[in-house]
Amino acid sequence: MLKAELRKKYTQKRKALSTDEAFLLSEKVFENFIAYFNPKEGEKVHVFIPILERKEINTQLFIDFFLKQKIRVFVPKIVENKLINIEIFADTLFETSNWGIPEPVSNEDSGETFFHYVITPLLYCDEKGNRVGYGKGFYDGFFENTSKDVKKIGVNYFNPDENIDDVWENDIPLDYLVTPTDVLSFGKGLE
Repeated sequence: MLKAELRKKYTQKRKALSTDEAFLLSEKVFENFIAYFNPKEGEKVHVFIPILERKEINTQLFIDFFLKQKIRVFVPKIVENKLINIEIFADTLFETSNWGIPEPVSNEDSGETFFHYVITPLLYCDEKGNRVGYGKGFYDGFFENTSKDVKKIGVNYFNPDENIDDVWENDIPLDYLVTPTDVLSFGKGLE
């Protein structure tokens, strides 16, 4: 299927979830991530902040756990149409962006290019790790400027069941997909 068709289909599937279902499935995704990757104190994780109204995976579960375990947390923020990385702490102040995304008040880019894990938003991911996001390309640009050793991890409610027919040359595939039932690897071994 084409990205536009998959975007529409999986937006509808996500909307069909109740708030309770979305939260319970998010918990299972979180549990599978922790069990598989076992992040450690001092590691660096880049994780998106969810737009709960869009029923994105509730990554606040991840963020709370990481901060408690002294895992360094970086979140994205769009500044001048570019994704920057901001390190957050328990006392970081947030504001809601024009897109309805909670973002740190600060615009200070951390300058980090290496993260142990980048937890990536998506609407759909196929069996090759190709991702359908919201169509803005922010994460493809972000991945081009990060270390090649970064583990790019998508989180989703749904397992792949269709191929993306219009993968573009600049699309950067994920290394893993974590769902409520599985952790799928697309060729990058766990080190």
